[in-house]
Amino acid sequence: MSYLILDDISLYYEEYGDGSPLVLVAGLASDSQSWQPIVEELSQQYRVIIFDNRGSGRTKPQDIEMSIEDMADDCISLIKHLNLSSVHLLGHSMGGFIALDCAIRYPKYISKLILVGTSAFNSKRNNILFSDWVLYLQDNMNDELWFKNIFYWIFSKDFFNNLNTVETAIKFATTYQYPQSKIAFKNQVIAIKRFNCLNELSHVKSKTMVIFGEEDLLFSHKEDGEILHSIPSVEMALIKHAAHSAQVEQPKVFVSHIKDFLDGC
Repeated sequence: MSYLILDDISLYYEEYGDGSPLVLVAGLASDSQSWQPIVEELSQQYRVIIFDNRGSGRTKPQDIEMSIEDMADDCISLIKHLNLSSVHLLGHSMGGFIALDCAIRYPKYISKLILVGTSAFNSKRNNILFSDWVLYLQDNMNDELWFKNIFYWIFSKDFFNNLNTVETAIKFATTYQYPQSKIAFKNQVIAIKRFNCLNELSHVKSKTMVIFGEEDLLFSHKEDGEILHSIPSVEMALIKHAAHSAQVEQPKVFVSHIKDFLDGC
């Protein structure tokens, strides 16, 4: 549990395990703790590095303006700070945008790239949806209802079959010790809307795996998977009984895909 002091932020990060370094990049409204379902198992084989993107968790200040490129620069600064010549990089959703930007602008630091529930840009529908989430926050929507509304988009139908699981997830989200501020969430949404690397996908040099949950409502394994097929060296994996947050719903299957990809040629 450490901090990297940069020019405009104090970046919070954690490290677990030994082996080849694997950096995990969280998505919108998430931070380093969103990886807890898979960190323990991954750290038995890899040096797992997780951090709080600017505007989230324990990275301060939260109210700073940001772009996907800024967050990619933060990620690379952390890699350099840890004296790592290269890392495997995994990004989920907005974290996938960040990981793609790292691979495009800083190719020498990225060994293998894993993209989860993401694309080269955000759809118009998603931009409207995320902007609505900002409005709900600004209108002081009840926290429980706000998170539950998001859960409808990021979890599969099966997730809601267990009421206790749903209630536990809502309780964790509403009582989290390091909540994201309203302005930070808005700034991340703006950063997502402005990002588009479609024309640069052919520049990705890293061998890449793209993972989708079969029931993902935000990023489709068909449409967005087809977009990411423009990456020169890419393979696809589809996880059943999971939606946008496949690493939470199917952690064992998720980790199995990661290990097979990273340990392969």
